[in-house]
Amino acid sequence: MNLPNALTLLRIFFVPLLVAALVQGHVDVNLGFTQVTNEMLALGIFLAAGATDLLDGYIARRWGQVTTVGTLLDPIADKLLVSAALVSLVQVRVVPAWMTILIIGREFAISGLRSIAAAEGYVIKANDFGKAKLVAQVVAISLLMMSMRWPELHDIAILAMWGVVVLTIASAIAYFQQFWRKIDIQVKRRRRRELLIEARQRLANKHARPATPQV
Repeated sequence: MNLPNALTLLRIFFVPLLVAALVQGHVDVNLGFTQVTNEMLALGIFLAAGATDLLDGYIARRWGQVTTVGTLLDPIADKLLVSAALVSLVQVRVVPAWMTILIIGREFAISGLRSIAAAEGYVIKANDFGKAKLVAQVVAISLLMMSMRWPELHDIAILAMWGVVVLTIASAIAYFQQFWRKIDIQVKRRRRRELLIEARQRLANKHARPATPQV
């Protein structure tokens, strides 16, 4: 196992720790210069997991260690991390449930589109909306966790979540357009091949038909 894949697995390992810190643990440690509570521990875990996402991609490209396993696990780890954080924040009543359902539903829908596209032989790459959406998610979720300690940040955090919702809808529309455009092209090419094969068969049958003997 190479280093990028190990970092991806580490990000998956962070998921249950994040959930436990948000909804189950009761942490209150005074370090002198600051006090570590549940929300601060959860924020630290979330940011550490986000850092592994940036680091594993950079190392994989820099050292030429891009693998099929890493390509498969990386988006799964991202979705697990974001989904776990949002569901946990709904549990502690920090973010509206409908926002979480919309964001997670979008992730499942796009994953389904990519699976169908892969079966057809082409890849739907991440677009600019999708990349901006991921950055916005990290910022918004971090603000939500901070608002648990500093309630005055709650309105800013919710505003950031509205930004995530807008980017979620925009990126989903962009992915669907890209998907249907490729599907349309694929269907047209397939239909042209079928018509061409049918025409060749008719021509071959015409030439193979024996001539009628003349009396």
